[in-house]
Amino acid sequence: MTEQTPLAPPEQATVTLEEPIARGGTTITDIIVRKPNSGALRGVRLQALMEMDVDSVMLVLPRITAPALTKNDLLLMAPGDLINLSIEVVNFLLPKSVKSDFQTP
Repeated sequence: MTEQTPLAPPEQATVTLEEPIARGGTTITDIIVRKPNSGALRGVRLQALMEMDVDSVMLVLPRITAPALTKNDLLLMAPGDLINLSIEVVNFLLPKSVKSDFQTP
């Protein structure tokens, strides 16, 4: 399940994991995804990211998530959770004009 955070919807989103991540003695159930800046997108083709290419998404997510996801976290992540995180990344990349076309009254 994905929900926009009430504090700053355009700047970050919270994704609730369907399969929580166990890291050390803690369990991660929610991931905050921040809107990426240009630096977070370095080394990634934007077209590949818009297509939710797994390698591209796995390169960007550790740079824009809290708690920061590791490569190992992403490799072991359930596909549904990776898709939900990818959707949020793509939503941040869409221009406002495109987003307004999808809003319902």
